[in-house]
Amino acid sequence: MPNQVRDLEPNALWNYFADLNAVPRPSKKEERVIKFIMQFGEALGLPTSVDKVGNVLIKKPASKGLEKKPVVLLQSHLDMVHQKNADTQFDFDKEGIKMSVEADWVKAEGTTLGADNGIGVASIMAILASKEIPHPSLEALFTIDEETGLTGAKGLKGGLLKAKYMLNLDTEDDKELTIGCAGGVDVTGEGKFRTEPVQADSIAFRIGIIGLTGGHSGMDIHLGRGNANKLCQRLVAAFDPKSGLRLAEMDGGSLRNAIPRECFAVVVLPKAQEGEFKNYIHKFAETIKAEYRTTDPELNVVCEDTDVPTQVMAVQIQKKWLSVIAACPNGIHRMSPDVEDLVQTSNNLSRVLAKDGKFSIQCLTRGSVDSEKMHLADVIKSTLELAGAKVKFGNEYPGWTPNPHSHLVMLMSNIYEEMNQAKPHVYACHAGLECGIVGQNYPGMEMISFGPNIRGAHSPDEKVQISSVQKYWAFLLRTLVEI
Repeated sequence: MPNQVRDLEPNALWNYFADLNAVPRPSKKEERVIKFIMQFGEALGLPTSVDKVGNVLIKKPASKGLEKKPVVLLQSHLDMVHQKNADTQFDFDKEGIKMSVEADWVKAEGTTLGADNGIGVASIMAILASKEIPHPSLEALFTIDEETGLTGAKGLKGGLLKAKYMLNLDTEDDKELTIGCAGGVDVTGEGKFRTEPVQADSIAFRIGIIGLTGGHSGMDIHLGRGNANKLCQRLVAAFDPKSGLRLAEMDGGSLRNAIPRECFAVVVLPKAQEGEFKNYIHKFAETIKAEYRTTDPELNVVCEDTDVPTQVMAVQIQKKWLSVIAACPNGIHRMSPDVEDLVQTSNNLSRVLAKDGKFSIQCLTRGSVDSEKMHLADVIKSTLELAGAKVKFGNEYPGWTPNPHSHLVMLMSNIYEEMNQAKPHVYACHAGLECGIVGQNYPGMEMISFGPNIRGAHSPDEKVQISSVQKYWAFLLRTLVEI
């Protein structure tokens, strides 16, 4: 681990972040990081427990003079999104994140950084370990599997927590106080497709869309960034349908909550079409590079020779498959008529896979209005069924209704303004946060989510701003004293 990260201020926070990033912590494989946090709490001599789903709770008594303050819950999630560039050799299950400092930013080397939500986890660790930081009685909740279903928050039982206020340290702009969020539901279509033998005198290419910006499918969905699955479908479908081009397989995207950055397809066509096809690829690349030059400046189209497969999709299946991907909603469905600049409902076509006679299409549908969210999910279900898919909904979670006039919102807004000589942006976000789920079992708890500047979350471009962490840290400590 580079010493330059450990030398940053606030020193305790960055050192705990470095310690955390040395522990592999993919969603649904949090055993090692749960053990890490348990050992941390027990080593401090603080009451430490883990519930049936894997959430860790550590309690710390109030500092002298703050014993009569209400109990405060500090909350962050332990898991991180695992994404890497195609040319990066890295095993997330075995290796710790490799970090570096570039000017005012901490970045990773070709992978996600884990600042989402590692900075929040490290902040809580630093507060729990400190003997100097004043604070009321604390409950520190470290949840699991936030990124792939919020199952930790869903499994949290009522009656376990005593806190009146909850500080969720999981947003990505230091000017913002988040007081509401969208709910979500996974929409997955799976099925089988009929294949046909490849014709004689055929050649094959592996083509693909790479280098897209990607990003968080909630926080970044309004930015108009390219979706590699959509663009790869367009790449395959736009070539002359009379050319005899046949699709053997397609594989794009990875995680449900990440805008797809790469998608590849293996196509077969008559050898006589080789020159025309390569010329088409060149022209298509020029076209979409021009379209996405602002949002995805590194976009590229690749085409390379590959072994000719023995089977391709049946003609009618291929046409239907490509049409369904084209028709599947992606991006903003509706903006909020009540909250300025808030995406109300959206869909991310996150994953497509067609190979060896089987296919899968996965989406994450988000919405702050549950009825509209589920209507869009039904629309997607109908679309996927046109390809013969069996569609199921999963991992549904509720939104978090804003309360802009709560005591906590007013207090923290005033603290922020006093410290920064500017008003914070108090708003609801389109990402899924655990606050809405926790609030189901703890309806009287007032909540706010905030954090430092993190850019490129859920992508290998993820980075966190050092000066912003310092600003956020001072704000957090001041809030603990005045809450």
